Amino acid sequence: MRMPRMYRVAPVLMLSLLALSCSKHEVAPADADMAAASAPAMEEMAADAAAAAAPQKNLEAPAPQAPGVAASQLASDVLAQTDPQRRFIRTAAAEFQVKDVYRTALAIEDEVAKQGGFVVDNDIQAQVQRVESRPIGNGMRRELAEYRLQGELTVRVPSERTQGFLRAIASQMEFLDRRNFSARDAQFDLLRQQLARQRAQDQQQELGDAVQAGGKLGDKADAIQARGEARSSRDEALIAQKEFEDRVAFSTITLSLRQDVQVRSRERVDVDAVFRANGPGFLSQLGDALAVGWRVCLQTIVGLAALWPAWLVLLAGAIGWRRWRKKPTAG
Repeated sequence: MRMPRMYRVAPVLMLSLLALSCSKHEVAPADADMAAASAPAMEEMAADAAAAAAPQKNLEAPAPQAPGVAASQLASDVLAQTDPQRRFIRTAAAEFQVKDVYRTALAIEDEVAKQGGFVVDNDIQAQVQRVESRPIGNGMRRELAEYRLQGELTVRVPSERTQGFLRAIASQMEFLDRRNFSARDAQFDLLRQQLARQRAQDQQQELGDAVQAGGKLGDKADAIQARGEARSSRDEALIAQKEFEDRVAFSTITLSLRQDVQVRSRERVDVDAVFRANGPGFLSQLGDALAVGWRVCLQTIVGLAALWPAWLVLLAGAIGWRRWRKKPTAG
């Protein structure tokens, strides 16, 4: 008995569908494994490319440096060195250009107070270098003045904070012209002051003993006077020692500030133009000139009249000359 055609084809179709589904399930995990394996490699390649591109970018476009003076330009071991057996008197000086003298001076004063110091002197002045003026009409003139602002500051800060103070104000500077640091060893000067003070005290003690010992009145008076002089020397030695210790404890810093040249423009009254505009007219000036001439003539006549003796002498001389000319000659 022969089977129908559809019963023979159905098993073949079922086997084909089963094989196709199995192949899909096997391929999908393989693709996933390949994608998972390739992902780290792709990330590593991207990182390498970014690392290679970063230096190239820095070489092509370097970062611009901030304008101004670096703090290292105001650093020196002269201001930082310490020795327990030595006493240093530190001084510093700097000349620099700033954007605004007044604001910089205020900022420096604030920094001095922050460091525990004080300001000794603050002098700011404008130096006029050139002035030009021209008329603009209506009795006014335009005046242009070229000037430069300069400042001089003297400050005192604790010696151990000198370098920190100078580093802090470096940001206020646009250009450093000059700097000078000094640390003078003052241990022997201080010892000299101490010995002078001790001598004055010993002398005062000896004179006091001499006064108490008695003696003639004149000798006592001389001893008392000498004792007063010894006290004065003792006080001066004490003051000198305190001043010396203050110079050791606080450094002295001199700062010279300057600003770019500026131009000031202003309008002012043209005095000459105002006088010309409000002065007398032509006829008035002509009348004044004629009056002045007439007065000069009158004064001349008066002056000539005052010389009448001279005129008489001249007249007598002229008459005598004429008679002498008319006198006939002998012969």
